[in-house]
Amino acid sequence: MYTIKSNELGAVNVAVEVVQTIAGLAAIDCYGLVGMVAQDLQSGLTSILGRESVRKGVTVKKGEDGLEVDLHVIVGYGIKIKEVGNNVMQKVRYELEKNAGIPVAAINVNVRGVKVLADK
Repeated sequence: MYTIKSNELGAVNVAVEVVQTIAGLAAIDCYGLVGMVAQDLQSGLTSILGRESVRKGVTVKKGEDGLEVDLHVIVGYGIKIKEVGNNVMQKVRYELEKNAGIPVAAINVNVRGVKVLADK
């Protein structure tokens, strides 16, 4: 649990799963992102996660200046990885800080793979 506000009346606490879900949904909305991936610790394999389990591609640690968020993503082939990464960082920071009131120290985008998108 992370305390995002406290006063004489009490405190507002947010579960880790809530932070992961907000960050994952914000990231998956970004152009160029194919999906989120979770590292399978037993076999080292990754698989693209669906929208319902997007939080498994996000890890959160508490730092001195706020939360440190790691996103594990797959981007589309032919799309500039640097731009996708910057967009994801900005969108996730905005959603967590402005909409949820959660201070963020760092957002790290880990590109785990590239996927060729089918022609429409």
